[in-house]
Formats: sequence, structure tokens, C-alpha cells
Amino acid sequence: MKLAGYEIKSGKHISFKSERQKKFIRLRSLGNGYSEEEIKAGIHGNKSFVDKKRVNERSKSTVNLLVDIQAKLQLGKGAGYERWAKIFNLKQMAQTINYLTENNLLIYEDLEKKAQDITDNFNQLSAQIKAVEKRMTEIASLKTHIINYSKTREVYTAYRKSGYSKKFYEEHTADLLLHKAAKVAFDNLESKKLPTVKDLQMECSELLSAKNKAYAQYHSIKKEKQNILIAKTNVDRLLGGNYESDKKEKTQEQR
Repeated sequence: MKLAGYEIKSGKHISFKSERQKKFIRLRSLGNGYSEEEIKAGIHGNKSFVDKKRVNERSKSTVNLLVDIQAKLQLGKGAGYERWAKIFNLKQMAQTINYLTENNLLIYEDLEKKAQDITDNFNQLSAQIKAVEKRMTEIASLKTHIINYSKTREVYTAYRKSGYSKKFYEEHTADLLLHKAAKVAFDNLESKKLPTVKDLQMECSELLSAKNKAYAQYHSIKKEKQNILIAKTNVDRLLGGNYESDKKEKTQEQR
């Protein structure tokens, strides 16, 4: 590793980094078969790596992603690079490489899956927040109807006793319209039992607590989603949208 230009750091866990990396990568973060003991055993021929074929393929894919990015930047030719260069710059791609390295997303499959998982989580959380907000709006509206119904009940009773007098209606139009709107809202309730204002306030309080908790996660995931999508977009635009399929074809041809 030293001959390859890597800086080695010993300790409880061996780690290493190249000149382009800001942080060290621990061997244990590479998965099974990469502990110090397993590597030493493998060197001396005393131990085989677990699922050797898969490990080799993933290791090759890991190298290819960073190598291909570096090669593309050094080449600086082709329509794909020219389109990318009009929008981005080398500093941004360096930041992308650091992000991929620091988050152990050196394999395109992992980058793609992570981006999809974060997007799915973000969308689910967004839908959850919207559902909570919708219910809180419904509760606020229902509370208003309950209060209006209570305030206008006596007016409506007097209106009925007047024989639905046109003159009475004209004098109390506002109250009678509020009363009628409340009755329509009650008739449209899925539950036959009308909840109390107290019950609605308790539900609203619980929903508000859930909304605040969801929003904290929402902002955290939103930032993470932005970072990983920017990184993936940079990789896709520089290497081309068919990068992964092209790699698979080349791998099959080499077998």
C-alpha cells in the first residue's frame, strides 16, 4: 500500500488514505475478509477470503469508479466531459470524490442504492408530514363548525318556531348560514359520533408533536439527499448515464 502511494495509520484498526483523501479509511469498513488478521492469513496462504469472487468483483468495481473519474478528468475530451465542464468545475468534482470516499460509496451500485433509499425515505417523510398537516386542517375546521353550531343553535330553533319566516331569515342570515354549514360538515363525518372540542384539541396536540419530530428528520434527510444526489449527478454527467451497464458488459466480456 505504501508503494502505491497510500499513507498507513496503525492502531486498534489499521486505516489508510491516498493523497487525494481527507480522511483515513479503516480496513474493517471494507467488509468481511479485510481485517488485519484475515489479510495476513491470506498473504501467508492460510485463509481464503469469504465469497472471493464477489469480493474481487466489488474491489475491481471500487477501483474502476475512482479511476474512471480521474481518467476522465485528465483526458478532458469528449462531448460528455464538455457538457459537464460547462456547468461544473474541477473543485466540485474533487468535493464529490471526497464525499464518495468519506461515505464509503466507492462502488457505483452502492451510490445508486443509497441515493434511491434516501429519496424514498424523503418522499415517505414528506407524505407523512402532508398527511398530518391535512388532518390538522380538518380538525381546525371541525372545531370551528362545532363552536359555530353551539353559538347559533338557539337562533336556528327560533327560526323553526317562526315557521321559517323569510323576515326572520333576513335578520339572522349570517347565523343561519353558519348553522347550516356546521350541519353539513357533521353529516359528512365518517364517524357517526361527533367528537368534542377537547378530544380534537388532544388529537391536534399529538399531531403537532409528531409533525415537529418528522420535520427534524425531514431537514436532516433533505440535506443528505441533496449531497448524495449532487454527487451522483456529477458522476453520471462526467462518466455518462450508461456507466454501470457499460461496466457490466465489459466485465462479462473479460470472463
